[in-house]
Amino acid sequence: MAGALVLVVGPSGAGKDTLMEGARAALADDPRIVFPGRLVTRDATAHEAHGTISPAEFDAGERAGAFALSWRAHGLGYAVERGVLDLVAQGRVCVVNGSRSRVAEARARLPGVRVVEITAPRDVLAARIAARGRDADPQARLARSDALAPIAADATIVNDCSVAEGVAALVSALREMAGKNPSP
Repeated sequence: MAGALVLVVGPSGAGKDTLMEGARAALADDPRIVFPGRLVTRDATAHEAHGTISPAEFDAGERAGAFALSWRAHGLGYAVERGVLDLVAQGRVCVVNGSRSRVAEARARLPGVRVVEITAPRDVLAARIAARGRDADPQARLARSDALAPIAADATIVNDCSVAEGVAALVSALREMAGKNPSP
């Protein structure tokens, strides 16, 4: 049985990176579940770990078909490298930080796509966005997020609790998804 490409999606400030980092640590000994990461045309921060790629490298990668999935948002380029598809074909459950705007495309053209949506109440999102200090107007960022069409997620986590509780919910969802796949 093939693996799965799990897109972890949700609005800015939902805590996707925090929960994914905690899940990565909690699942480090489970060879079925891997966290290949993504590339972003911005330096990594304490709030968001990723590979860094220049805008020119991003454009070239898109033209060359180097990415399984790519998108632009908030003036940046984001990409999941094509090699993730090899891991899925080997039976791995590959967990990546994705985009709600690309869920339909991913489901239409990539194998084994599953979606975990992480969200939080609007006031929590706004406070988290403001605390990062990257956005002059957190409400404007939330309004752009509100404009996206709703998605049908395979699992939804409302991240308005402790980090440990949010991580536990994500780990549980990923283990359930991995349970549907034999060990590679």
